Amino acid sequence: MTHPIGGVYELCIGTQDPMRDLLYWQRFGYHLDKIGTLSADDARALYGVPSALKSYRLGHQDADHGLIRLMLWDAPTNDGLQLTSMRALGNRWGATLTHDLYNIINHAEDARAQGLPITFSPPIRQQIYRAPSGQPFIDDAPCVREVIMIQPHARQVLFQRFGYVIPHYGAVNPHSAFKTSQITHCGLVVQGGDDLIDFYEHTLGLLRARDNLITEYQEVKDGANVFQLTEGEQYVCTDFDDPRSSTNPMLAHSGRLKIIRYKHSAPLPDHHAQSRPGVLGCSLYTYRVSDLTAYHQRVTQSAAHSVTPILTDEFGQQAFSFIAPDGYFWTLMSR
Repeated sequence: MTHPIGGVYELCIGTQDPMRDLLYWQRFGYHLDKIGTLSADDARALYGVPSALKSYRLGHQDADHGLIRLMLWDAPTNDGLQLTSMRALGNRWGATLTHDLYNIINHAEDARAQGLPITFSPPIRQQIYRAPSGQPFIDDAPCVREVIMIQPHARQVLFQRFGYVIPHYGAVNPHSAFKTSQITHCGLVVQGGDDLIDFYEHTLGLLRARDNLITEYQEVKDGANVFQLTEGEQYVCTDFDDPRSSTNPMLAHSGRLKIIRYKHSAPLPDHHAQSRPGVLGCSLYTYRVSDLTAYHQRVTQSAAHSVTPILTDEFGQQAFSFIAPDGYFWTLMSR
């Protein structure tokens, strides 16, 4: 069955050194696929940025989602999110499955030792879907180990599975240096009620796969508290999936949009201005859709704003951009 929308297609990254970033992402199994350009006038019309643009699309095996777009702006608008914490409005990140987590950790430790700008968590163990612990060495212990790694040009969650398989959630490139998949899911941090994120289900047509998964302050421990809950706080996680996916976790498809939602009362810095096209680092997510005109009409009639006309992007595809009700900038393009 063909669905009108797929999983998150690209994580877009503003860069000043695309060749260095290309070498970086090649280690994660990506390859250069396309190069395209826009004039300053055309970039202003589609992305709201008065700067000439050269973009590099990076593919990953035959994946139809979870790709990387490096965006080289002649005149970047600001330095982006840099090493800011995960607890911020405007935060963006991409998650990737790996079969070799500790090799990546070794490189992160070397980068820190050399004084490079990087922060990363210890390898956090997460129980899968809150499964109870069994008898050590007797029962299976399904879990993931994950590391949150933040650099000026990349905000990544790297995770390795133990004791279970989800066949459609990430395809590892076995020939890559870090034994990694395409990006399996991307994340946002928002603040407010459920109505703020209904847009992704009702307007974009994504599958609400997991909803209202609550994490309390008392549930997280030192290393696991990556979203920096304080005493008495909680956040709610909702997952919006490619419609090909399933609410059965073992049948899920990657391409997920994971939204971390805080209450209105939670103090959060607002970094939306550091998280949109024109800035350096993680700055944009895209989707591909099968009827761009219909989507343009739906988005125009929704609570989204700053909707552009349908234009031609740097790769020659039809596309339009908008700001969703939660404040995040998006671009949709035709398949």
